Amino acid sequence: MEFERKRYHVHLDIAPLVDVVLNLLLFFMLTSHLIEEPAIKIRLPDSTTAESMRETSQIVTITKNGELYFMDKRVDLKNLRAAIQDSFPEREKGFLRIKADKEVDVGLLVSVIDEVRLSDVKTFSIVTERR
Repeated sequence: MEFERKRYHVHLDIAPLVDVVLNLLLFFMLTSHLIEEPAIKIRLPDSTTAESMRETSQIVTITKNGELYFMDKRVDLKNLRAAIQDSFPEREKGFLRIKADKEVDVGLLVSVIDEVRLSDVKTFSIVTERR
């Protein structure tokens, strides 16, 4: 008597796995372009002692062309002090960061620092990039 042997073909269908991986890849590729980049393009000066910047502070940006931005809004040098004073609460003068392009005139940078100090903000820093 001869017995018939049944053979079971076991295979793993990886098509759904490939679909999930490709969908994840597509999702991350599309959302990576939505990461907010600063709208004001500047090249920061290099420094070997630069520290990482926390985005929680107020920021004054000076572009290569000498344009001033406070919290991404264009301001003039004469209106900078009022804009800074309006943004801080009356008794609390917080921390301010100055981001200046490496090709900015030093005289303009000093004028901005003077306006920052005259607005009663005593704690500020100039942002640089680590080499």
